[in-house]
Amino acid sequence: MALGLDPRFELSKAYWIVAGIGGGDPADVSVGSAVWANHVVDGDLAFEIDARQIPESWPTGYVPLQKGSPYEQPAGDFYGEAYTLNQELVGWAFHLTQHLSLTDSDSLRKSRARFAGFPNALKPPFVARGDVLSASTFWHGSKMDEWANAWTRYYTASKGNYIVAAMEDSGTLQALTFLSQAKRVDFGRVLVLRTVSNYDREAPGVTPAESLQEMVSGNYSAYMPALEAAQIVADKVVRDLVEHWAERESAIPHVP
Repeated sequence: MALGLDPRFELSKAYWIVAGIGGGDPADVSVGSAVWANHVVDGDLAFEIDARQIPESWPTGYVPLQKGSPYEQPAGDFYGEAYTLNQELVGWAFHLTQHLSLTDSDSLRKSRARFAGFPNALKPPFVARGDVLSASTFWHGSKMDEWANAWTRYYTASKGNYIVAAMEDSGTLQALTFLSQAKRVDFGRVLVLRTVSNYDREAPGVTPAESLQEMVSGNYSAYMPALEAAQIVADKVVRDLVEHWAERESAIPHVP
């Protein structure tokens, strides 16, 4: 907000690429991969009751604001629970980068091998397109992964597919939304890229607590490869925007 409101800058034609690492859903993606977001869903704005007091008929103790039960219809978007990015721009960024070669290693192959039964988790790092769940709580485990998928489907009218977790994206997009309403920026020029530093759940045969213990103090299985993937993928987009600025300033790129 401070940057966008600073009168020294004219940002109405600027492109924004928000890049960071996160935990990936092994049903969709492998460690070291990169994900362009179609939607960013907030995982913090909610009511909650303790898990030990959840009614037997409820799948979770997390309840949307202004609702009385989990996933109550119709879903609302009153406080910034979900953000939809410019799908033509996202499609262009994905098309431009989908065949990039990302870092692989024996360490990553060893980490992937633990997820037998998850075909996408066993693949070498790749570029994907999907959805981000943004929450300040570092959650972990297969039950939480189920919640993330359901929460994303709820707030995207079943159009979204949760792939990777984040912490900051909903806050960043809230600021950019306000700035767009103030005509300071163009929200149609925003991209979110999340790269996978770890899986968001335990591997088969391991408990969630054991899996979480492995990540204490940021000991992620693909921390450096995820950072490298963010640089490799985002750099491709930034260079295109800069090199073709005469066109990109006036017209947002899209796949022909």
